[in-house]
Amino acid sequence: MVSKKERTAKPQEKDKEVQGQQQEIIAEKDDKVKAAGEVEEVFDPERADRDDLLLKFRELEDQLRQAEERVLRTAADAENFKKRLQREKEEQTRYANETFMRDLLPVMDNLERALQHSAIAPNQEGLLEGLSMTLKGFTDTLARFGCTALEAIGKTFDPNFHEAVSQEESSKVEPGTVLKELQKGYMLKDRLLRPAMVIVSKPASESERDRKDQAPAETKRAKNGEVKIPVRKA
Repeated sequence: MVSKKERTAKPQEKDKEVQGQQQEIIAEKDDKVKAAGEVEEVFDPERADRDDLLLKFRELEDQLRQAEERVLRTAADAENFKKRLQREKEEQTRYANETFMRDLLPVMDNLERALQHSAIAPNQEGLLEGLSMTLKGFTDTLARFGCTALEAIGKTFDPNFHEAVSQEESSKVEPGTVLKELQKGYMLKDRLLRPAMVIVSKPASESERDRKDQAPAETKRAKNGEVKIPVRKA
């Protein structure tokens, strides 16, 4: 029969055995960490000499400088981010009506075409006046919000603002000059809303230049009574 003293001693021995195993495991782990160089020696300023203290001071000073640089970079990034958000917000507010105004441009085009047809139709004075007032109202309203028409005719062709649909020979203007405007272009403040559709000049051919050079001479001879009348032979 096991006595009470023996029953008490066995758990204690078992606990000691477990503790011993745990200590061995911890010691083994510490050895592995030390072997890998992952444990740094704790700096004790009371035991360190002058050179060690100076070296530690320089190390801490370098760490402080790096931390200050990181703080300054973070602050600069935050300020730049704040400014970029502000610019984007201002730009969105500035061009908030861009889509709406672009959708209104075909209405303006139709009004202008109606005015052109009414101008050549007889007895359309009332309609012509009404259309002119309506178009002016649209133009003034758009202008108040920064939408203005581009001036294209007579200007040098600029692909940033003009869209060329064809070319025509011309000796009256320099090549690359806008001769006709098929559809108006519009600007919304400093942003292109729609390019102007235009016809651009190109150098006249030799036959065209010869024909235009002969025209003034024939006109001069006609004024002097030197016009030649062609006679058909029988």
